[in-house]
Amino acid sequence: MQLDIKGWLAANVLKLVGRLPLRWSRRLGWLLGKMVVLSRGESLRVSRINLEICYPGMDPAERENLARRSVVQTAVTGFEVATLWRQPWNRSEDQIVRVRNQQLLCNEIQDDRGVLVLMPHTGNWEIFGMYLATLGQSTALYAPPKLAALDPIIRAGREMTGAHMVPTNVHGVRALLKALKAGGIVMVLPDQEPDMGGDFAPFFGKPALTMTLAHNLQQRTGCRCVFGFGKRVEGGFELVFLPAEQAIYSDETRVSLAAMNRGVEACIAEAPEQYQWEYKRFRRGPEGKTRLYQKQKR
Repeated sequence: MQLDIKGWLAANVLKLVGRLPLRWSRRLGWLLGKMVVLSRGESLRVSRINLEICYPGMDPAERENLARRSVVQTAVTGFEVATLWRQPWNRSEDQIVRVRNQQLLCNEIQDDRGVLVLMPHTGNWEIFGMYLATLGQSTALYAPPKLAALDPIIRAGREMTGAHMVPTNVHGVRALLKALKAGGIVMVLPDQEPDMGGDFAPFFGKPALTMTLAHNLQQRTGCRCVFGFGKRVEGGFELVFLPAEQAIYSDETRVSLAAMNRGVEACIAEAPEQYQWEYKRFRRGPEGKTRLYQKQKR
């Protein structure tokens, strides 16, 4: 019963926030982000650790500033998403102020080759996914949220422009393979620890458990790979496509994974403060669980 109440509250808060225009969603997200920073909570603590790992040569004061801005930007993303899921697509489309390097994707679509779009957790990946579905048949993995009441809202938002959501299991992977072989677009978030197989590859110079799903899909279908994300800018979003290194097509798994991680790094470099640094990417190392994120005893 308690879980149902939580779900009902979360769903109604999401609906309420979703009625706000984008500029107000951003302002509320900024306010919440500032409160999180002032509370010195877990997200800021983990962001500091990750930034110290990934940017060891950065001036400490600059790194601290980046950690704080990242926490705020992550909160802004959460509020933006509520608006994007609830408002009509034509309104969201009007908030795309420019699209950079779209030809990278269009060239592959015109050749009738499936395209694997790798979308790191930078900026707003929801607007990017919505836009992709307007360019061709798009398919993506989808795991229902723990709060069941949120499922219809999230699913409706992600499928608004025609994207096809498939489960995060063997049946979903088969659907991704089928979509790529048919020349469609498949969306994958490449920067999370994998649930369905992974290996270690350098990420900012440190071994990180990296999903092998993208590599396996590419090897089995011969599809092409492109990176992309939705960058937050004044007045809306800039959608950015970036090329993948040739090494991503290597049949050697670790060579391909290293290239994929470098592609993620290239996306992050476009807007480091908009990356979700609070994710515990290095909690497992080649020797097992790490102690990187363990809280220090006082």
